Amino acid sequence: MADPRPALLAVAHGTRAPAGPAAVGALLDRVRAMRPGLAVAEAYGELSEPSLEQAAAGLGGGPVVVVPLMLARGYHALIDIPDRAARLLPGAVTARPLGPDRLLAEALARRLGECAQTRVPPRRTDAVVLGAAGSADPAGAADVRAAVQLLARRLRRPVTHGFVAAGGPALEEAVAERRRQGAGRVVVASYLLAPGRFLDRMRSCGADAVTAPIGAHDAAARLVLGRYDEARSRMSEPVSVR
Repeated sequence: MADPRPALLAVAHGTRAPAGPAAVGALLDRVRAMRPGLAVAEAYGELSEPSLEQAAAGLGGGPVVVVPLMLARGYHALIDIPDRAARLLPGAVTARPLGPDRLLAEALARRLGECAQTRVPPRRTDAVVLGAAGSADPAGAADVRAAVQLLARRLRRPVTHGFVAAGGPALEEAVAERRRQGAGRVVVASYLLAPGRFLDRMRSCGADAVTAPIGAHDAAARLVLGRYDEARSRMSEPVSVR
């Protein structure tokens, strides 16, 4: 008997770094383990394969929920992916991006804790800076600021932020500012889902330590399913008549 649930099509940004798709694939493996029998497909907006078009062609019809694996609002999450999905998969619904969310703050806190396995274990006296890709979209920048607040609440300590691509403040400047304020060490929490050029830039920002991306974390997998369930519920909403 066919599974009546809509397929979940997870769409990440994409990167030329092989480690990026590997991290996304590992995350989706956790999603599958948490929801046995659910059809989960992987796709990328650009740079990596399968592309959104290739993945859509392989779904074979039926209802689909598209989940953008983005940590903030922006062009890809709000325009590019929904528009392409609507054209390729009539009747599909697109979920909102993953972030900001308390589950991402949980994953970031765990990644910070794992720095204890490196040469620079985090201490209460360290300054924590959330490092993000950045966005030219004001909504995306606002989402990052919300993520900073969620992480600060989770850690019970101040957290600032910086960007490595678009917008400001620049991560290098944010790290330097924390040193000027007297921090002995500065640790960057990578607000990234997977490795790639943005992580490379974070590692050269002058911080004492940079965490691994969120990657295949159970909290992130639960969040993917939460966005799926939320969007799936809209499929059965009655259409209003005006």
